[in-house]
Amino acid sequence: MAGTKQTPTKPGPFDRPLVKHRRGRSQKLSGDRFLYARIADDVASRVLDVSRKFKRTLLLGDKHLTHLVAQNLGTKIGAIIYADFTAYSNGLDVVCDEEALPFKAESFDLIINLMSLHGVNQVPAALAKIKTLLEPDGLFLGALFGGQTLSELRRAMYVAEEQIYGRVSPRISSMIRLDQATSLLAGSGFALPVADRDLITVNYTDLNTLYTDLRLMGETNGLLARDKAALSARFFQLVEKIYGREHGGATGKFDVSFEVLWLTGWRPHPAQPKPLKPGSAQTTLAGALGVQEGKF
Repeated sequence: MAGTKQTPTKPGPFDRPLVKHRRGRSQKLSGDRFLYARIADDVASRVLDVSRKFKRTLLLGDKHLTHLVAQNLGTKIGAIIYADFTAYSNGLDVVCDEEALPFKAESFDLIINLMSLHGVNQVPAALAKIKTLLEPDGLFLGALFGGQTLSELRRAMYVAEEQIYGRVSPRISSMIRLDQATSLLAGSGFALPVADRDLITVNYTDLNTLYTDLRLMGETNGLLARDKAALSARFFQLVEKIYGREHGGATGKFDVSFEVLWLTGWRPHPAQPKPLKPGSAQTTLAGALGVQEGKF
């Protein structure tokens, strides 16, 4: 609105316009999105474990992944809205920033955010916004890359860059740890917050195939502080040499780590179970084990 002062936001680590562009480019590419297939199966398993159907669902993330999730869940979810932060809108209902979702409060009883929160500058704000969009007792389920993702490649690139150029620059972003994920959920006001992880090791015959897969997922370097200078073929050759020496598998392949963090939380509702207050338990451990106090 004209004349309204905008409070400047603190710049985050990511070049968001570049993130949007690369996600758009990735969604036009064809290829085997095997990680997405695994994640889609995991989403279906988690949602199907909930003993109710969902009437209004927001699916946030890459269209290939969210449409696969919808296919896996079938009639378990209804009235789906597909949204993503991308320059390519085909297959989506809404293109929007995860930090500024343009929906009314309490619009959904299920929100699933897949593989985008690790590229958001203000994760607490994004989670808080998601919570407001859920109706009371609505479910949030999120998946994002965690801190051990590409840890081997990060180290190999640091060592190679130092040896060739005499400097080190950020090429793979730092990602959220599991303990941080739990704190973020609780701090955003979700009830019954749970975070867990899936550590996946993929064996590649060469790193060029890994780079292709990263482009396919829109996961190439989107950091604001990235070095924009072109890298030489010698750099990539040295990265592969260092990687193979330190993290090569017994078969000569390259072991690559992908850590997927899973976030689960509920919009608070009075009917939800609540943790017992300290000292309020009615049954002692000794009683449960059928022994006398002090006889363990």
